[in-house]
Amino acid sequence: MAAKRYQEELLAYRTANWDGYREYASDPKICARCPARHLCTKSKNCVKTVLRHIWKDYEELADDARYTLEYKELYTRRKETIERVFADAKEKYAMRCTFYRGLTQVSNWVRLKFVAMNLKKLARWKARMCFPQLLSLFCLYFTHLYFAACLVFLQTGRFSTGCSLDFQGFL
Repeated sequence: MAAKRYQEELLAYRTANWDGYREYASDPKICARCPARHLCTKSKNCVKTVLRHIWKDYEELADDARYTLEYKELYTRRKETIERVFADAKEKYAMRCTFYRGLTQVSNWVRLKFVAMNLKKLARWKARMCFPQLLSLFCLYFTHLYFAACLVFLQTGRFSTGCSLDFQGFL
């Protein structure tokens, strides 16, 4: 492991703790005679300890890459791709709230929802690649079916549950 430089002295790598932090410590002999020790540490054994997470180097690389022109252009497309998936999940797949408790149950439920979304996307992609004419016919058929259902709803003013609404201003 590389040592970390602090002030003018090198901090030697000591160990990694269970929380994922590397510990770097100074040499107590050097710190004992340092005139600026009160600025670095107040420990009685004259040791400066620095904790640095094991992923911190990668986090800094990601931060540096984030500000390049290429990644700024990619980030502008985020709302069209990534955030769209989560918006669809909330609106179309009832993921605004969950009926399960506990991390494992909720995780399994979310995984199942995203598997369904991906399978649906794969089926649409394969249908588009293999049967482009058939897909357009299906879209046309379901568009007409949806339009007819909307007309019936507007004329009757009723849902299938029997709930009546007043749509006289629309007709």
